Amino acid sequence: MKPTDEKTVEETIDEETVEETDDDEEIVDEMTDEEKWAEIDELFDRYEGPFDIDEVDLDEDDVQRIDLGALVVTPFEEMQLQLQVDEPRQRVQSFLVGDGASAMEVALFAGPRRTSMLAEIREEIAAATEKEGGEITLLEGPFGVELRRQQPVTDAQGRRGTHVSRTWLVGGPGWVLRGIVFGRAALEPENEDASIALLECFGNLVVRRGTAPAAPGSLIPLTIPDLEQK
Repeated sequence: MKPTDEKTVEETIDEETVEETDDDEEIVDEMTDEEKWAEIDELFDRYEGPFDIDEVDLDEDDVQRIDLGALVVTPFEEMQLQLQVDEPRQRVQSFLVGDGASAMEVALFAGPRRTSMLAEIREEIAAATEKEGGEITLLEGPFGVELRRQQPVTDAQGRRGTHVSRTWLVGGPGWVLRGIVFGRAALEPENEDASIALLECFGNLVVRRGTAPAAPGSLIPLTIPDLEQK
């Protein structure tokens, strides 16, 4: 007969397993939101895009792309493209693409070459959204951390509504790419059919940052495309 306080091997293993699991849960609980988002940033791999110009060979296929200087766009079927021009400065600051039901505004900014400023940009977007009375949610999306925003708006007739959008941020060598999604793809974020065209368009973007010095966070202007070229 064994002493009543002696434990079987199975009991000991079970208790150790429970203790280890509890420790793991404590570690997870101690991780801050900032650390969680930073980890997602670090784990995101641009293997499937968006790309830096040094990572691809645009001459290896016959795809007719649209060259906007600092950005090269691969068009999709029935794509509508509109350049957003800063009239006072006479420069193209972003472009808008759509498929009739959804749209995406894309802009390119200078960024650090060896570190990330994505967390700083997210904080600025969150602060601006909350200042305007809106709500913002962060979650893991197709390009790392995704921001989903709901902002109160008033139309020309004085009617109030809510503007819904999704923001994708991707950092590369010396640049930060931002895509803001509107329309059906933002209203139905889990609907892959609504988002697929914009997802592929953003993922296929090629950044031609150049070597000109620019302060991190400053806009990198685009150029009007020559539609006759490849």
